[in-house]
Amino acid sequence: MDLLKLLRAEHSKKNTDRIVDYIGDDKDRFAQLIQLFFKGEYRITQRAAWPLNYCVRHHPELITPYFKPLLDNLDSTDIHVAVIRNTVRLLQDVSIPKRYQGRVMSTCFRFVEAPDTPIAVKVFSMTILSQLAAEYPEIGPELKLLIDDQWEHATAAFRSRAKKALKKIGLVRESQ
Repeated sequence: MDLLKLLRAEHSKKNTDRIVDYIGDDKDRFAQLIQLFFKGEYRITQRAAWPLNYCVRHHPELITPYFKPLLDNLDSTDIHVAVIRNTVRLLQDVSIPKRYQGRVMSTCFRFVEAPDTPIAVKVFSMTILSQLAAEYPEIGPELKLLIDDQWEHATAAFRSRAKKALKKIGLVRESQ
């Protein structure tokens, strides 16, 4: 099966399911998909993100060799927001290796703090931070401070996820 051809053909749930079924837990096939995600043209990269997320949800072990390139990609200034959004979405569903946790925390804090970060990226970042707070409780108050600073002008999606994140780490906003 030609993954590039499939990704060029259409962007649909049906096509995504076809790709996910084809890849299954096959490391070589997953490697082909992630290379298209990292190095494909803009439209291909964007379309590869959806099946990539589903593959990782079904087989989280597939992403393990790619943590460093994923994080390097997040630091890049020339990637589409869809790639950032899907990468952060993926990270909230996997166990992050210890050696990358500090880098992930820094990246997520940067996304939550930046005023121009899209809401989806912010909320996925809050989820990741709330998960990491179980191991690093000292980040909880910092996350709460960022949430409180943005609360007044926040969207409903931001507020909803913020409440869940703060509840998970045992902190509550005073005026919810």
